[in-house]
Amino acid sequence: MSYVIYCTKKLLERIKPPTIAAAGAVGTMLLGNWYATALFWKPQVALLVNEKTLLSVLMPLAPATDLATRFPEHLAGVLAAHGMPQQFTDHELAQMHEVQYAKTSNRSVVGIMNQFTYLAEGFREYLETSDLRELALKLAHVPCSPLYRSETFPDRELKLLVGSKNFAV
Repeated sequence: MSYVIYCTKKLLERIKPPTIAAAGAVGTMLLGNWYATALFWKPQVALLVNEKTLLSVLMPLAPATDLATRFPEHLAGVLAAHGMPQQFTDHELAQMHEVQYAKTSNRSVVGIMNQFTYLAEGFREYLETSDLRELALKLAHVPCSPLYRSETFPDRELKLLVGSKNFAV
């Protein structure tokens, strides 16, 4: 009943967690681990990217120390916006009682996070929006090379994962 957020150095400095898990820590969520970084927009934003599906969640960073307690609510909103079954969302939220923080270890996901940071800034300016959920939905339909052997797009990979776990999509 836990999950792991692998954070960039700049985010770990903001969160200041009491302990840092060892590399390779695994949570109990079906979605698996999350990677996170800080975007120094005004106001500041946290970008979280799922390691399995590359699904992204954007949420306000402040206050950084309780990022993990606020994350489930934002994840639920993104899952609902993608049309995921409530049963799946409830299952994932039930697994999010405890969080472990760790340093980033998957360079591929860190690269995707860097690309998503760049794209989110571009979408924000082009669409003239500060709606973080709308930006996350845009990022979910960006082709990602780590997914080329599968569904290519994070939103499609999410649907494949949810369907494979016997949740009706």
